[in-house]
Amino acid sequence: MFIDAHCHAYRIPPPFVCSFCTPEQVIERYDQEGIERGCLLPIVSPEIYFPQANEDILEMAEQHPDRFIPFCNIDPRVLTNSADAPLGDVLRHYKDRGCRGLGEVMLNLPMMDPLVQNLFKHAQEVGLPVVFDGSAQVGGDFGLYDEPGLPQLERTLQRFPELIILGHGPTFWSEIGPLPRPGLRASTFAPGGGQVGGDRPTGPITEEGVVPQLLRRYPNLWGDLSDRNPYTALARDPEYGPKFLAEFQDRLVFGTDLCGFEQELPLIDLLIEWRDTNKISQEIFDKVARENAIRLFNL
Repeated sequence: MFIDAHCHAYRIPPPFVCSFCTPEQVIERYDQEGIERGCLLPIVSPEIYFPQANEDILEMAEQHPDRFIPFCNIDPRVLTNSADAPLGDVLRHYKDRGCRGLGEVMLNLPMMDPLVQNLFKHAQEVGLPVVFDGSAQVGGDFGLYDEPGLPQLERTLQRFPELIILGHGPTFWSEIGPLPRPGLRASTFAPGGGQVGGDRPTGPITEEGVVPQLLRRYPNLWGDLSDRNPYTALARDPEYGPKFLAEFQDRLVFGTDLCGFEQELPLIDLLIEWRDTNKISQEIFDKVARENAIRLFNL
């Protein structure tokens, strides 16, 4: 029923931060949730997690070719730590090995940093869609920094019109409507560990935020519906949420961002409920649940 556009697994899970699933545990959850297969996104930047090799992802996908779709991930500081690093050579290598996308990019630099822009330039040239996570600050966090209103994302969309960029994470989905306070955009690390500031905007969406405006203006922007943030954004207004899905039905992909085995996946039930109560059509459900991913990743 579903294809997962965003999942994580470690061949040998690291000891701290998060109890990541093994590939076998991911498959067990997939069987429980009705997920046919999913994209495995490697984590390569050290801001929060232990980096893993792209080769680990390829190995897991080769062992379970009917369940996993490999992504590659490149920290733009690799090779020369410069804005002219030949990252295209690396990306072509992994695309030739079968990787269908790049990400998730989650180093903690501004999105318009020349290192990041160099990575996006090469991703466009090689033809790999990019998934990124965002942050509301530089330092003490993970994810690409952008200001409220996402101006750096917009400039990036303008600079690379042939690059498919999938918006993901709290700084993106919190702006489906206007921001009551900028502090609701994302969490941050507390002194000594842990995260604080996990609140997100709630209540009916009486006015559009920047996300639907950007989706309407830039056809190279897609929405990654993984982790809890898009669920919160859609479910906060049962009238607006289905309208959002209907308008952007061709550029939204279901995902889980599955990390731990016990992680809740409330978007599955929400999409099924809205389909069964005719808030969204079967056609919209099918596109979001699996068909858009098939088209985007050439499955």
